[in-house]
Amino acid sequence: MPALPDIDVDTTLRDFARLIREAACLPVEERSGGPLKVGVDLGTANIVLSVVDAANRPVTGATFPSTVVRDGIVVDYVGAVSAVRALKAELEQRLGCDLLHAATAIPPGIHHGNVKAIANVVEAAGFEVAEIIDEPSAAARLLGVRDGAVVDVGGGTTGISILRDGKVVFTDDEATGGTHMTLVLAGAYGLSIPEAEARKTDPALDREVFPVVQPVVEKMAAIVNRCLQGHAVDTIYIVGGACSFDQFEQVLRKATGRTVVKPAEPLLVTPLGIALYEAGPAGGAA
Repeated sequence: MPALPDIDVDTTLRDFARLIREAACLPVEERSGGPLKVGVDLGTANIVLSVVDAANRPVTGATFPSTVVRDGIVVDYVGAVSAVRALKAELEQRLGCDLLHAATAIPPGIHHGNVKAIANVVEAAGFEVAEIIDEPSAAARLLGVRDGAVVDVGGGTTGISILRDGKVVFTDDEATGGTHMTLVLAGAYGLSIPEAEARKTDPALDREVFPVVQPVVEKMAAIVNRCLQGHAVDTIYIVGGACSFDQFEQVLRKATGRTVVKPAEPLLVTPLGIALYEAGPAGGAA
């Protein structure tokens, strides 16, 4: 399992977020020699393309609001291909080189046909698929988790992976996530779905919104606690955009009795972890 150099993961994630926000690139003179590698995360709420250098340092990235995937299933194939192709072209122009290979990720436990559909999107956008990994394992790879549980709270599903000695010994995926929070908010405030989504993702409204969506978080925590039964897990690592609320960790800690760790920029952990695959001799970019 490839890992980042001996650097601070939170700092790396903040640097990656800045590169995305500023539409910038890591300067060429600061990159490690060798091929660039790309990760494609087809999320329910966002599509994220991540580019890292041969030493697995973030080089650049881009995001696009997604409606093309629902609960790990591609529901708009043409739209998905178009979005990934546009992000690829944007990053290639920014970098001044072609991006040839990419890894992608799937929620754990999805049907084989859905795995193939996700791979087909990446290929149709112009990449050769270098790897397909489940989302919590991609997060664990970035975080360097060898023992513990990784909970990936996405837009449509919550994925759980338990690792022992660096190997995944249990996975599960449940259909509850950020979309369910948005639906609860829409009902509580009489808002449209876009209005509720905007309210949910506004950090200034965190304290107002969380009590409304807390029952959804408690359901997630109960699912995680059930999955942990029979496993010796001391620490839970939570990632994904839907866990960004300040009080999310407290609910999960109370339900499970375990230590809970949430890295900086939790939305970007899995997308960046996807890009950390082992590049072959052909490399990831021309």
